[in-house]
Amino acid sequence: MEVKRDTWRLLFSLFLGQIVSFSMAISSFTTSVISSLGVDAPLAQSFLVYMLLALVYGTILLHRRQKLLIPWYWYLTLVFIDVPGNFLAIRAYQYSYITSINLLDCWTIPWVMILTRFALGTRYSFWQFVGAGTCMAGLSLVLLSDSNSPDVQDASKRPLLGDVLIIAATFCFAFSNVGEEYCVKKKDRIEFIAMLGIFGVLVTGIQIINHRSLFERKNLETINWSPKMISLFTGFAIAAFVFSTISSFVLKMSGSTMFNLSLLTTDIWAVAIRYFFYHQQVNWLYYLAFAVVAMGLIIYLRNESSSDDETAPSTTETTQYEQLSSEESGGANLDWQNRKHQEDDHTC
Repeated sequence: MEVKRDTWRLLFSLFLGQIVSFSMAISSFTTSVISSLGVDAPLAQSFLVYMLLALVYGTILLHRRQKLLIPWYWYLTLVFIDVPGNFLAIRAYQYSYITSINLLDCWTIPWVMILTRFALGTRYSFWQFVGAGTCMAGLSLVLLSDSNSPDVQDASKRPLLGDVLIIAATFCFAFSNVGEEYCVKKKDRIEFIAMLGIFGVLVTGIQIINHRSLFERKNLETINWSPKMISLFTGFAIAAFVFSTISSFVLKMSGSTMFNLSLLTTDIWAVAIRYFFYHQQVNWLYYLAFAVVAMGLIIYLRNESSSDDETAPSTTETTQYEQLSSEESGGANLDWQNRKHQEDDHTC
């Protein structure tokens, strides 16, 4: 029975991970199209996503009428890390290609493993490193496939600058992912997403109206808001909303490393989008890469129990501890009152 439950948990984690990966592929695709149309508005795109999160999850949080489990300034700190990461990642599409950006996004993985080891005390087994390495090997096959069928180069692109921007973005994402993993595992998932959206709206909104963002405001004024452009911005916002929602489940079930390993298949989902929407032929190495990455995910998941066992007590355990302490405190007060009455009776 235990084995069957673990198997279903494994399959469910893989399924959620691929939803996250597919939603990221959609957001990458829409951002790439927006960039190709000459639109450069990373703050506006991020603002729409944060607004959706704030409206949906902020409403749920207000309905609960509960006190925050984590001080608000910690959420604000995470937003100050998350917003620059999103800004750099979206801006990278102006200079580099979607394949390179998705490939270099894997730099988040080693940084997350380092951060979770020192910040959360997570221990990784030998086989977990093997699973991560297998996924990286799958990515190398994607790169090999790209080298065999190069795309037409765009003279307006500056790939090196775009690569530097996305690597810097992965550094921000690593801190953001580890912070989110702590919040959703130890505290409350809804509260984290709601506060991320609320503070994200405030930070990006202030940056857009700030005088330093005059360039982006001018870009927004010159955008031809055709039905196609509106649908692209809307599609990006919805895809990123789904990404943020499902990623919190993956982080709670499997952690930051598994979350970022799942994102490796974004390249393969992007190829599927190219095939079905643009009817372009796909190199056979992409299919082999998908199989190798999937194998790496399974190896990592099957050996992640050691990481889960190292985590701190859950919110339920903390609540039980608080209830027990309250009961003990109440019992102590009752004993004191009884002794007080006995002393009064003796005095009388």
